[in-house]
Amino acid sequence: MIQEWGRVIAIESGTVQVETLRRSTCSECSASAGCGQGLLERLGIVRGRGQMRVLSSLELSPGEEVVLEVDDDLLLRSSLLFYLFPLIGMFALALLAARLDLGEPLIIVAGLAGFLLVWLLVRHYTRRHTDDPAMQPVVLRALVGGPPGPV
Repeated sequence: MIQEWGRVIAIESGTVQVETLRRSTCSECSASAGCGQGLLERLGIVRGRGQMRVLSSLELSPGEEVVLEVDDDLLLRSSLLFYLFPLIGMFALALLAARLDLGEPLIIVAGLAGFLLVWLLVRHYTRRHTDDPAMQPVVLRALVGGPPGPV
């Protein structure tokens, strides 16, 4: 299970809106001097906060610090769904167009069409399952003294 800290910003029926602080490990990386992500973070360009709807059975109020939990399998499946499947669609249609001996511009268009088609299918799937409790993070517990400092 993956855990993250957040702050409750709104209460809904059975769920809460939580704002999380995105942290980066760039300060601990040996390549931080030459990394674009590290540079953007030092300049303050990277957006630091994200909001999400989280399942909760606890009595919470806005401003409380909470610990969120996401299932490892859910994270792996979501990564495959969002990153791998559109690429597979792109390569599949590009290879099909190449096997049909279409010209290079048509192979490129077919690859982009495959990417777009699978991306639309993934988008449709995620919208249909947006309220599925098995596909959402949950509030594990409320923190009394705030999130712990760096270890």
